[in-house]
Amino acid sequence: MPRIVIDNREIDVAPGTKVIHAAEQLGIMIPRFCYHPALGSVGACRICAVNFLDGPVKGIQMSCMVNAADGMVVSTADAQAMDFRKQVVEWLMMNHPHDCPVCDEGGHCLLQEMTISGGHGRRRYSGLKRTYMDQFLGPLIQQEMNRCIHCYRCARFYQEITGYRDFGVLRIGSRTSYGRFSEGALESPFSGNLADICPTGVFTDKPARYKGRRWDFERSPSVCIHCSLGCHTVVSARYREIVRQEAGINPTVNGHFICDRGRYGFYYANLESRPRKALIEGRPESRHEALQYIFDKLKAIETGFGTQAVAGLGASRSSLETQAMLLKICRANQWREPAYFIDAALGATVKAAQSGLSLQTAVSLGQVVNADVILVVGADPVNEAPMLALELNKAHRKGANIVVMDPRPVELPFEFNQVPVAPQQLARYLGRLMTDTVTREAARTVGVAALSRYDALCADSEPLPAFWEEMKTVARALCESKHPLIICGTAVVPPTLPALSADFAMGLKVMEKASGLFYLLPGPNAYGAGLLSMSPNAFEQIIADIEADRVRALIVVESDLFRFVSDKARLSRALDRLSLLVVLDYIHSDLLKKAHVVLPVETIYEAGGVFINQEARAQMIAPVFKGGVPILQTGGGAHPPRDYGVNAAEGDGFPAWLTLACLADKTLSPDRSAVRKELWQWMRNTVPELNNLPQMNSFPPDGVRLLATVRAFDRNSFDETMSTRACLEPSTGLMLISVDRTFGTEVLSRLSPCLHALEKPAALLMNARDAERLKLADGDRITLELKSGSVEVMLCTSNHMADGVCFISGAEALVWECSGTSNAVEG
Repeated sequence: MPRIVIDNREIDVAPGTKVIHAAEQLGIMIPRFCYHPALGSVGACRICAVNFLDGPVKGIQMSCMVNAADGMVVSTADAQAMDFRKQVVEWLMMNHPHDCPVCDEGGHCLLQEMTISGGHGRRRYSGLKRTYMDQFLGPLIQQEMNRCIHCYRCARFYQEITGYRDFGVLRIGSRTSYGRFSEGALESPFSGNLADICPTGVFTDKPARYKGRRWDFERSPSVCIHCSLGCHTVVSARYREIVRQEAGINPTVNGHFICDRGRYGFYYANLESRPRKALIEGRPESRHEALQYIFDKLKAIETGFGTQAVAGLGASRSSLETQAMLLKICRANQWREPAYFIDAALGATVKAAQSGLSLQTAVSLGQVVNADVILVVGADPVNEAPMLALELNKAHRKGANIVVMDPRPVELPFEFNQVPVAPQQLARYLGRLMTDTVTREAARTVGVAALSRYDALCADSEPLPAFWEEMKTVARALCESKHPLIICGTAVVPPTLPALSADFAMGLKVMEKASGLFYLLPGPNAYGAGLLSMSPNAFEQIIADIEADRVRALIVVESDLFRFVSDKARLSRALDRLSLLVVLDYIHSDLLKKAHVVLPVETIYEAGGVFINQEARAQMIAPVFKGGVPILQTGGGAHPPRDYGVNAAEGDGFPAWLTLACLADKTLSPDRSAVRKELWQWMRNTVPELNNLPQMNSFPPDGVRLLATVRAFDRNSFDETMSTRACLEPSTGLMLISVDRTFGTEVLSRLSPCLHALEKPAALLMNARDAERLKLADGDRITLELKSGSVEVMLCTSNHMADGVCFISGAEALVWECSGTSNAVEG
């Protein structure tokens, strides 16, 4: 390892380490503008100049461009180097406007810091400053081009890291600028990172403009809950509302960046429509009165119909504490086991994925870049988990061969091969790939169940419908690879596919390849829901028992049933039969209109909690602020009410898990600390997979992997005929599946006003051959006759999707009508 001396301090660094990074390891921060750990070196700004006093390099050099070498003696405080940097600052400030007081970057601006630390205070150049016209770049990013110092960070990030090309360098020389060829919203779903990566105030967070300075905010590290990846963020709150969310740095998960859905998805916590007061039959009441009402009702129902007449329903967006408390109180009161998945097939797929994860093969998001061949099966990264697309682009830049096997017309910001296989054929194609790549002996080593599945695949002699020649190329690439990776989705795949993917990855591992497995799950805590879910069919059974009057009370926790249940008329009739419907939530939904009692609960920003991401990494989220109604709302735009107290104003919310504890113990004022401590111990004692859960006060920042003791999922316990996906079988020659989009379909971020403009219009995606067979053309208006009524959408045809299947995607207004349903497709 090279040994280098920087400012009279020695350090050994890894070969290839830049001097600027070696100095960081000593705690010496060399000034930088163009250099960024995620972008690497480019040597454009010249501010990182240091003096090389001895060794293979001599004189003033850019520390970001020189690799540390044995014998180097470097001075960062050398007078010549400091004078050089001072001159650079003066050049950069020659055209920079003195608008720090009105710039959102002011206070955490690198240029501002370097200007002050460099001692620059007077502009000697008397000429006019260079000026630009700013561009409109969409609802998320505000451009102030006059502040630019031409460091190139923005263009390098946008084109190299995200892979999108609609933003870049314009013009030449001193007139160089950065933007789009013509004004318009940026196409990349990672554009918000421009505000983080810009060292001055050229690109700022438009929705958060003028909301305050960093020192005004309550800031806390957090975790994104808008998909299953669990990216790290930093949240800022002020005046009882969340005002900004930035990328948190975590090399294991998301590196330095987050997607725009995660960055701007927090506005649900600030909405005026958010439930803030308890309601009984629609009347605002105090929390205590609402709880007492529920106690009396539950007692009457249990006395009259038995404890099994009470049921609970959880959700994959709840914290682990809330999910576990629901199970705990159901068992303590001998109520029915709660349901966590509305779609039985989805629940079974999640549990199968959990069974397939192991310490030998599970990889984190940050390890995706290490793969040389990546097989994506049944997953649409940009729309389901955008940060996965960014990591795939990194792997692509390193030369990885990426193949997507998915029925949808998948779009990624780089070149890749797509094999458009229908959902019902995915397992056959993947199985054929496995038998061509993995030996039977390797399958035997994986286990008896894997060998049984392997033999069944070998016995399938029926020829594949198409694309097998392309798949042979993939098989050869997998055979030759050293670091193959299988990415398996859960949204449109059969429950058998996750296990097959796990067998495949383990088989490759047995064949001495550093193979990896990466699942995508349907929600930020779908993993936790899967651990606690005893039966994927539980929701369907609850509805049937409500219809048979065997269930009289239902407690729904953070789940918008009307958004996800396909047969809404049946659901509505069933809910009308209940004697008691209690809804705990922090967002407004149609379900609240049906509820006998509504209990508002806190968001993660107020309550915190543990979420387990798709790689079984449990991560603790700390509360950001105490909650309460935002001052902007309590004051109505003027001064807020002058009521003083120790609690947050108008704050009537509890964490959902604490509210559930009230219901279980029939208590109005539980001891929060004692309840949580008891719940924590109960989780560790009751759920084997949670044995490794750390103590609450010693949770590591990177979380902890819970892979040692995951139970195998018994597929025999899952009756596929109960699945809502069973109704997706084609009745008129086409299968219809609703799919997610980056913006507009995720349950929380769809409530962010600033993202509405980025939602794509609702559309029906269909293979061009199917459209021709039905005498339809691209752009036609299509009427879908569904169980819940008819829907009119535009038809978009594609040659890069499977035959016999069509997908409906689009904005909120459409999703609820089409989720999980299929029927005739009429022109």
